[in-house]
Amino acid sequence: MAQFIQQKLGIGWIQFDIAWHNPEENQSKIEKLLPLFPGDLDMLFLPEMFTTGFSMDPAACAQSMTGRTVQWMYALASELEILVGGSAVIRAGDGFVNRFLLAFPDGRLEYYDKRHLFNHAGEGDHYKPGDSRKVVSYKGWRIMPQICYDLRFPVWSRNNLGYDMLVYVANWPKTRVHHWDRLLLARAIENQSYALGVNRIGKDANRLEYTGHSGLASFDGQWITHAGAEESVFWAYLDHDRLSDYRDTFAFLRDQDTFLIQ
Repeated sequence: MAQFIQQKLGIGWIQFDIAWHNPEENQSKIEKLLPLFPGDLDMLFLPEMFTTGFSMDPAACAQSMTGRTVQWMYALASELEILVGGSAVIRAGDGFVNRFLLAFPDGRLEYYDKRHLFNHAGEGDHYKPGDSRKVVSYKGWRIMPQICYDLRFPVWSRNNLGYDMLVYVANWPKTRVHHWDRLLLARAIENQSYALGVNRIGKDANRLEYTGHSGLASFDGQWITHAGAEESVFWAYLDHDRLSDYRDTFAFLRDQDTFLIQ
């Protein structure tokens, strides 16, 4: 029996200035922006570490998988009847992870732990890396969640898993935002996939400046929408028929090399 696929999918994301180590303020800001979205969204994505900023002090800000952030995401997904995703600092065993949380309206929760830790900023000294890729399904769409620095490593996002959309949530700084722009388009082109990048704006406690540039790239490597440095909500509609037709016409994925990721 063929799987049901919702042909048009409404996807939204929020680009905002994250308050440092202040989950309540960040959640309140998100809630105030929600009425700006249309009423037909299916998914909503928030930046990396959207409750705290990109913190290298996880002991001071980590939450458990039953903590306030996860419960807030559950409640939002249920209330709006959408999938809600974003990364947070999570306590895992005797350490910490940068975890992409995906809360579904039916109460299900899935997650992906960031594989490539940004050691230039010492992330590997404070967090444990993930060890596996993840693809989640929603309304017939297959979505691969990734986090920030993962964007630089194309093998990790290689589309030999049959996904339809890549989602990168990030705290990607102004100094290298031109890399962000080009790599998002590259990931879309090489994987023949929609590619969404959700970044923050403002300055964090380390005086790093962020200028957004959140955007959605189409499977043919064109921007569907691409932001500047403004705080705002954004949305677009994905078309599964157009994606399938493009892949059938240009069947490049069939010719990709076969190798194992170790």
